[in-house]
Amino acid sequence: MTRVLVLYFTRGGHTAKIANAIADQLTFRGAKVDLVDINSAAATCINWPDYEVVALGACVLYGTYDKSVFKFIEQHAEALGALPNSFFCVNVVARNPEKRIPENNKYLQKFIALSPWTPADLKIIAGKVDYPSWPWYDRLMIQLIMKMTKGPTDPKSVIDYTDWADVKVYADHLLELVDVTAI
Repeated sequence: MTRVLVLYFTRGGHTAKIANAIADQLTFRGAKVDLVDINSAAATCINWPDYEVVALGACVLYGTYDKSVFKFIEQHAEALGALPNSFFCVNVVARNPEKRIPENNKYLQKFIALSPWTPADLKIIAGKVDYPSWPWYDRLMIQLIMKMTKGPTDPKSVIDYTDWADVKVYADHLLELVDVTAI
């Protein structure tokens, strides 16, 4: 049985929902999955040799990643790099198909430039606009960004751009990263 570690950082809960969907698909495929929020107590005691593959996901807000994402990576870059690995980036600009291509997504490129870990595999997943659940200052700033990028600005908008079928395909892909001869 393949053991998979799915790590994530979430701010509003959508990246956690995506990580859970990945874990569910992996479990469906017969893998043993540990799902860990990088800011939880469980993230401090990961036994890396238990896993055959690791995926780390993080969301983008205001064009950047939370500092805790880079802090976690700095602490665990060697362990992350020692396993077959993947990074999945969740952002709303990926609502446009061309922004799901790593070379065309400036947020993923920013991650690669700033990260002490170089992921072996990359995935971009479109996020969710949820104006009603966001604090007023987030709503206002994101509305401004959306206006500039021709996105939705209605403060009542809740739009999930995530392609859930593609999330399942990505989960299946993670299993392909495992070198079956090493198991």
